[in-house]
Amino acid sequence: MKKYGYIFPTILALAVAIGIFIGGKLHFADSPEKLFSTNSKKDKLNRLIDYIDYAYVDDIDTDSIVDVTVNNILEKLDPHSVYIPKSEMESVTENMKGDFVGIGIQFRRVGDTVTVLRAIKDGPSDKKGIIAGDKILMADGDTLYGKRILSSKLVKKLKGKIGTSVKLTVYRKAEDRFFDVTLKRDVVPIRSVVAYHMLTTDMGFIKINRFAESTFSEFKTALRKLQAQGAQKLVLDLRDNPGGYLGIAEKLADEFLEKDKLIFFTKNKKGNIKRALATKRGTFENKPIYVLINERSASASEIIAGALQDNDLGTIVGRRSFGKGLVQREMDLGDGSAVRLTVSRYYTPTGRSIQKSYENGNDDYYQRFLQRYQSGELISMDSIKVVDSLRFTTPKGKVVYGGGGIIPDVFVPIGTLDEERVESLDSSGYIADFVFWFLENDRLRFYNYPQNEFIENYKVDDIIFERFIDYCTAPNLNIKMDYYGQEGKIKSYLKAAIAEQLYSPNLANAIKGKHDQMLKRVLDLDSLAIQLQEEGQLEAF
Repeated sequence: MKKYGYIFPTILALAVAIGIFIGGKLHFADSPEKLFSTNSKKDKLNRLIDYIDYAYVDDIDTDSIVDVTVNNILEKLDPHSVYIPKSEMESVTENMKGDFVGIGIQFRRVGDTVTVLRAIKDGPSDKKGIIAGDKILMADGDTLYGKRILSSKLVKKLKGKIGTSVKLTVYRKAEDRFFDVTLKRDVVPIRSVVAYHMLTTDMGFIKINRFAESTFSEFKTALRKLQAQGAQKLVLDLRDNPGGYLGIAEKLADEFLEKDKLIFFTKNKKGNIKRALATKRGTFENKPIYVLINERSASASEIIAGALQDNDLGTIVGRRSFGKGLVQREMDLGDGSAVRLTVSRYYTPTGRSIQKSYENGNDDYYQRFLQRYQSGELISMDSIKVVDSLRFTTPKGKVVYGGGGIIPDVFVPIGTLDEERVESLDSSGYIADFVFWFLENDRLRFYNYPQNEFIENYKVDDIIFERFIDYCTAPNLNIKMDYYGQEGKIKSYLKAAIAEQLYSPNLANAIKGKHDQMLKRVLDLDSLAIQLQEEGQLEAF
């Protein structure tokens, strides 16, 4: 593991930039299209490549030249027009489709061996009894362990066509035994609704990490289950969500807006405008909703927040969002690669564009996140700079601003340096890594541990806490912070990581929520709303 030099603002800003760059690959219109043209500019590029191919003195990989050329062209346009090479198309497509065909496990290589981190619920492995900690040694007689085994070979052996079988040889350390199991590959979901549960007796919570093809159906399933448990209010968590399909965001916003309410509109280079209007199909209309956003919420996330805010519906809680108001369309380049090209801008119902400026190039575009830290806007809402010329008014008279993201209705500042360091330890995977090794050395203790008993009775003790400090302060990491000042939060996050690896991400999210300042603010706001309603100072929900 590389040495972890911990300079918090720079690291976090870099993480933001990387996340939103990835998000630039995600926010696009749903319909791909091919454009064909013949002109001298295209002929010039083709002829140059041919000259290099056939006449240049040295052998050159012209495919790599083409890739560089395409990337250089797109960089001159905007930060979100991107090239996806053939080698990345499969993983990008799987991620946005929301599923893949395989055996249904999350794994990591421990030493030189594939070790199951978690069997995905109801997947092929889960149905055949594969559990966390199992070590997969062979697949169809081929050895999968050894330092020289490439990750690509592992993936190729475990993935495959739907319905095909693979025979695995497995070692289960907890029982000290080897066994064979034959699995039939099947469609395995990649969840975008990563958590949903009840916060109170009448308030549900749903967290979405991207807008993929399956997101709307996942959301509807989660919402129905929460409503069955009594949910009449909803917290929609879009923090760190970089975006995705425009049409999915439209469907989701429709769940909350009355028929014919404007969700957003787009405008292309010719000035053609397309409006997205809500239908009568919404199942959560006229009910209290809180939307959580932060500086890493972008594109489709901002469409949801902007649509609700501009229609005077719900409450947007958190910090100013990223500010991406461009729409991309995927276009096939004919060789397995594709380009996602910006084809229009989108506008919120009041007519505001929340796209921040990119006139000074991509580097400046992403470096602006450092300015948010330096200006203090993540600590105080008063530090957010607005432009009067981008001032808009909602139907009920609320003032909103365009340019550079959605400003929340209720501001929640970023935590202290050490609080954010704990968050970073979690998001960077260090807590999960520690917990994995902890479970590997003591997995028998948790064998058949009932989930309800874990929730109610299990506590991360001081011994585990001290071991975690030793892990973080070892020379290869050397992370300095006031661990004892954050003891409660760290123990909670360690318990959440154990819950995720033993049970589900949903349970982990519920455990971490106890230290979530935005959720605490939502609960305070809801309590105040109930009080004002009882006193007759607020209309009934």
